Amino acid sequence: MSLVPLLDCANPNFTEDVTALRRLLRGGALTARTEQPSLDVPEIVRNIIADVGARGDVAVTALTNRFDKVSLTDESLRVPQALLDSARANCDPEFMDLMRRAISNIREYQEHILVRAPEPLLRGGRVLGLRYTPIDRVGVYVPGGRALYPSTVLMTVVPAQVAKVREIVMVSPPTGGDINPMALAIAAELGVREVYRVGGAVAIAALALGTPQIRAVDKIVGPGNAFVTEAKRQLFGRVGIDSIAGPSEVFVVADDSANPDWVAADMIAQAEHDPGSAILATPSRALAQSVCAAIEAQLEQLERRDAIAAALSRYSAVLITSSLEQSCEFANLFATEHLQLQTHDDARCLGQIRHAGAIFIGAHTPVPLGDYFAGPSHVLPTGATARFFSPLSANDFLKSSSLLHYEAAALSEDAAAVIDFATREGLTAHAAAVRKRQC
Repeated sequence: MSLVPLLDCANPNFTEDVTALRRLLRGGALTARTEQPSLDVPEIVRNIIADVGARGDVAVTALTNRFDKVSLTDESLRVPQALLDSARANCDPEFMDLMRRAISNIREYQEHILVRAPEPLLRGGRVLGLRYTPIDRVGVYVPGGRALYPSTVLMTVVPAQVAKVREIVMVSPPTGGDINPMALAIAAELGVREVYRVGGAVAIAALALGTPQIRAVDKIVGPGNAFVTEAKRQLFGRVGIDSIAGPSEVFVVADDSANPDWVAADMIAQAEHDPGSAILATPSRALAQSVCAAIEAQLEQLERRDAIAAALSRYSAVLITSSLEQSCEFANLFATEHLQLQTHDDARCLGQIRHAGAIFIGAHTPVPLGDYFAGPSHVLPTGATARFFSPLSANDFLKSSSLLHYEAAALSEDAAAVIDFATREGLTAHAAAVRKRQC
């Protein structure tokens, strides 16, 4: 029996099972959307938010000490500039060089995709336009604990800088007593000067509500665990957020032209997040079987094979489909964070994809390129939210304002129509605001 469940979706009697897959997707079985099923996460988060709102820094410090098993004071929540500078100075020079190359790639890509205001619409004495302005103050969340992702600093801060955000605040849990030194080194390299030793729902509450020491931000971005995600959900509206994201996932669409060892390696890499899900959809039964065998063979060579094997058996699957078209439809159904196309006609498959966070086209484009180096941010929608959320980019740190300018003659031409419309809605004061301006 294969470690990864192998499902024959090409079977004509599979209709009911497709419905079951949809339910699994929404409930999180295949996508591992819930990390703490035995806890009432919403209630825990609700209490944390209320406590931070009532007691400010006192609650932030007490909760951080309790959850992260540290001994901070209100005064030591903020990382001093000397420590940031020291982390940068003492960082491995080769890593610093690598980091700068990644920063350059990310900055170039984000500047390339940055939206610009269109030329205004000129319509006889009327100027109608749009302008973009950056958000004033942004909080970036950098995970810690079991998942140490210093690369998240790059993937959140650089897009915000490209958008010209005025103030960027970084928060990260003090795992083992302090923030990961690589994360601090990257923050220092990027010029982030406001960094706090706080994580989880406590950090999100502090950023959204504000405390005497941690001033409230306008938007919070960055991945996190179930508590971070729930806090962002509860505080959305009080503060902007990037998306409601969960554990990482990949969906691979492949045919018999794909290398089974490469596909297996791609699925294992995603399961390494633990929890993390990996799904292969292929019309090739031979490839499906070869990938399952390759996964088991490759696992034997890995240090974390037991954790990866558990994630693969619980959250992953290999789907044998009737065609590449059906494989692509499954990809749209799952609306996955990472989508990989490894087929003999990737362009045709790409044309059939409607929902995905990041699409990796071709056998030579593995997901780690996007995780670390290529340029697009690795902060992506998960758990089927790619149906309505997009990858984080510099554009997420901009907001638009409509621009309207009427000359007197233009107002006179449109006044009767506006007065008529306002009157029909019963808003006579609206009508009067226009009527008073008529000569």
